[in-house]
Amino acid sequence: MNLNQQIESWLLSQRAQLVARDRPFVTLSYAQSWDGSITLQSGEPLALSGEPAMQLTHHLRSLHDGILVGIGTVLSDDPRLNVRQWQGPDPQPIVLDAQFRIPPGARLCHLSDKRCWVLTSAETACPVDSALEVIRLPGDSAGRVSLHDALGELKQRGINSLMVEGGANVITGFLKQKLVDAIVLTVAPRLVGGYKAVGDLQFSDRAALPKIAPVFTDTLGSDVIMWGKVQYDNVAGDEDADHAGAS
Repeated sequence: MNLNQQIESWLLSQRAQLVARDRPFVTLSYAQSWDGSITLQSGEPLALSGEPAMQLTHHLRSLHDGILVGIGTVLSDDPRLNVRQWQGPDPQPIVLDAQFRIPPGARLCHLSDKRCWVLTSAETACPVDSALEVIRLPGDSAGRVSLHDALGELKQRGINSLMVEGGANVITGFLKQKLVDAIVLTVAPRLVGGYKAVGDLQFSDRAALPKIAPVFTDTLGSDVIMWGKVQYDNVAGDEDADHAGAS
């Protein structure tokens, strides 16, 4: 099997072990530089991965029912969140947008075959003629969407597998709340010295930090691909982190 097939086979086997749950199987996938940066500064797009790794990303998209990004990614990258560089179905596009800031001109507001779902805790009404489907969910004291409620809602809507691509606040939020099951990371051979993918996870016990085990590595073009199962230790002191939100 080639690398894409290896990762697909591994992901499907992991997913099969976690089907009887009240939330989707969550795969975290993004590209970073060798020093852990995803861009030079927040809100500024930066292409890091090569063409083969980009094809892998689109392959992974085709293996998931839904794909989720935060509003920051929409504002900086204006993504389509579909499958273009691989043969396979498009996942359901989903945007985590607590304050409902998605601009009317965003590509996700004008998809031809799907209505983008926007998860928000805002009371802002969606225009009648909008191509978006607004899903209102509880927010915390800061107005951030509850990720646990979001995943429960997505499961009820038929999303059994979810690919999370970013940005940094979303990546950090999912890891902080122990909601990531698998990770597929592209590491590009560049040093950026910029904005990091993972922020403060706020675990009081260092032993409780997420671990990747088993971990697999290979190369794809000039990029290093790393993937594995994300594991967490259940520590009582982490309860506060479990119920935080993300914007």
